[in-house]
Amino acid sequence: MIVVSAASGALGRLVIEQLLTRVPAGEVVAAVRDPGAAADLAARGVQVRRGDYDDPASLREAFGGAGRLLLISSPELDPARRLAQHLAAIDAAGIAGVGALAYTSFLGAGSDGTGVTETHRATEKAILGSGLPYTMLRHPYYSEAFLNPGLRAAVASGELTDATGGRGLNTASRADLAEAAANVLTGDGHLGRGYDFTGPLWTYPQLARTLAEVSGVPVAHREGPDDATGALRWLNGQVRAGALETQTGDLREVLGRPATTLRQAVTAALRPAVTGGA
Repeated sequence: MIVVSAASGALGRLVIEQLLTRVPAGEVVAAVRDPGAAADLAARGVQVRRGDYDDPASLREAFGGAGRLLLISSPELDPARRLAQHLAAIDAAGIAGVGALAYTSFLGAGSDGTGVTETHRATEKAILGSGLPYTMLRHPYYSEAFLNPGLRAAVASGELTDATGGRGLNTASRADLAEAAANVLTGDGHLGRGYDFTGPLWTYPQLARTLAEVSGVPVAHREGPDDATGALRWLNGQVRAGALETQTGDLREVLGRPATTLRQAVTAALRPAVTGGA
């Protein structure tokens, strides 16, 4: 039995889809806060169980019989509450007798426990201390946060502006990361490993050129002042400092193929939206 926590979220659903190409639906469990939000999965034969990160008893029941569990990190923004949820899930996994646990951590958490990696580092330490067989899946930022249909505005205006200083971003698509997770959950040789996943490095000047090539419309790149606020301003600073330029071969290794390229991501982002017919 393979259990996926937070299975009704964007990443969780993609993992479920990948698993359904590999194992019978009856061997897949979607653990979700609200089972009603996963009624479509239940209709396809997936076992849907209530598994609320704030309700440890529900987690113990949701994880019951799991040979392998994918613990998708909580979307909770408060670090203290998020860590408490993760610790409850790890404890529940141990009580439920889960055979092996894979955790969606964050790139850098294997060695650093400050800032955005703080909760992930503490969670990884708790997993190591639990004695459960494990695999750490350390994700970079999702490509979809940058390479999305919003790029159509740059094509329409003929200009792409940013404040990253031309430095690289090692983002990866949710689809690639979901496929990698499914490979780990259904394959061998991954226990005790910590994977640092990175996609192909890209820059905004490269993005502008790719937008022009894919759309057939000239798109100029312009480096602008960093007038962003909050998290985006912090992220721009991280990019300018080269903090997102780490590269490894881990994602390609686990996928067994190259990760999605910048051109592929841009092509998908600019593809016309599909609308329902009459």
